[in-house]
Amino acid sequence: MRKVAVTGIGVISPVGNNIETFWNNIKEGVCGIDFIKRFDASNLKVSLDAEVKDFNPKNYYDTAQEIRRSDLYMQYALAASVQAVEDSKILETEIEPERLGVYIGSGIGGIDTTIRQTRVLDEKGPERVSPFFVPMMISNMAAGAVSIKFGAKGPTLPIVTACATSTHTIGEAYRAIKHGYADAIIAGGSEASINELAMAGFINCQALNLADKPDEGSIPFDKRRGGFVMGEGAGILVLEEYEHAVKRGAKIYAMVAGYANTSDAYHITAPDPEGEGAVNAIRNTVNEAGIKGDESIYVNAHGTGTHLNDAMETKALKKVFGENAYKLHISSTKSMTGHMMGATGAVEAIASVLALKDGIIPPTINYKEKDEECDLDYTVNKAVKADPQYAISTSLGFGGHNACIAFEKYE
Repeated sequence: MRKVAVTGIGVISPVGNNIETFWNNIKEGVCGIDFIKRFDASNLKVSLDAEVKDFNPKNYYDTAQEIRRSDLYMQYALAASVQAVEDSKILETEIEPERLGVYIGSGIGGIDTTIRQTRVLDEKGPERVSPFFVPMMISNMAAGAVSIKFGAKGPTLPIVTACATSTHTIGEAYRAIKHGYADAIIAGGSEASINELAMAGFINCQALNLADKPDEGSIPFDKRRGGFVMGEGAGILVLEEYEHAVKRGAKIYAMVAGYANTSDAYHITAPDPEGEGAVNAIRNTVNEAGIKGDESIYVNAHGTGTHLNDAMETKALKKVFGENAYKLHISSTKSMTGHMMGATGAVEAIASVLALKDGIIPPTINYKEKDEECDLDYTVNKAVKADPQYAISTSLGFGGHNACIAFEKYE
């Protein structure tokens, strides 16, 4: 069976719009959460979000017209993809277009465009709705735009599984390469849903934290936790067949070692409190990767800061790893980035890969109060040096969608 390597990474995030800035801020425990500036939020019960800052699409697009015809979630995806492709140098050597694919998903797609064009319809009538409304709104168009940008004619598959979206895109891309359908795939996710409508919806389903202090907004595994903080951005990885990467002398960040995709079949928003779907996803991933459980392991937890998720995820790790669960290095980088929705899995996969490469476990920041239900090692407040052999990243989405992916340190 073919092996799969990570040879390029790119990111647009609340804590940095390139890999160096992102990773330095993650290691230093810099919080990307602040008061909402994108729009007037005085009517909302929440006052915090995690916005991308200082993003300039002109750095990635050739014309202003292209930018106008791209929803913000598409712009984030293209920017992170350009970074990842340039980092990998995959196009600097020969690769057949039919062997290069794109797996980029979004949990929500172009919701900003939908809102704007709905207003146009209401105020000016149907004749004034943009002819670009549909291609800007649909959730597959980030993958389509990136495919066009790089001439990638191989397997191209957007995935929509809410918060699990981009862990699924990476995992399914891994399987496509592993089984011979492509030599390289640009994989990840993007989201740009910070607006009044989306936030009102999440508030009313009691998912968001109502705290009014940035350092109390996203506090995973802390007893004070009360919901997540909405973030945005994009994360992209270039996955490549190992021999193909070695032959062209590619830089290899880590190896993809295992992946699983399961469902709770339980509830539209709440996780199964017993975590059976999450347990199966983690266990199947661990088994495929050949992880015994006594190795040095980093877990980038889904860790949303909701009461149900964090308790369930802790329980799931104990069910899979037994007493070895207490030896795991665990953290939730959502404490810094907020919940980046369809992009979160890919951004957390990047953090996992870099943790392996550099031997640094990023922290769970702003942790103060221990919860009896969450009693594992969450790497609280400060990064620690370690030498993990494996990194596991979990993503658990509305609808009961569970995804887990494992990376192995590349020697």
